[in-house]
Amino acid sequence: MSTEILSVTTRDTAGGARVVAAAGELDHDSVLVLRDAVEAAWTDGRDHVVVDLTLVTFCDSAGLSLFVEAHRRAQARNGAFHLAAPGDAVRHVLEATNLGRYLSIHPSLDDALRA
Repeated sequence: MSTEILSVTTRDTAGGARVVAAAGELDHDSVLVLRDAVEAAWTDGRDHVVVDLTLVTFCDSAGLSLFVEAHRRAQARNGAFHLAAPGDAVRHVLEATNLGRYLSIHPSLDDALRA
């Protein structure tokens, strides 16, 4: 899946998690691509979803809203939603909004998968 500014790939791990890797800018115009991938994970029966943010260079309020919504939905289904490896720009936004205290954020993909 892709738009002009954000591309998303997915893969399932042997442990049953779905990794959703995003690359590019996450904003109002591109958030649906990532939202659809997260929704597809739950539709496919995956309760452990990790969004790999390694290659995300920008995140606005639309992306933050998606993270909060996904976190709440995962909790409601007794699942898990983790963010992995946010770069400096994304980490700054998460910290500035105090979402780092609310969401499950990990320094690496491996750490997120072990959580």
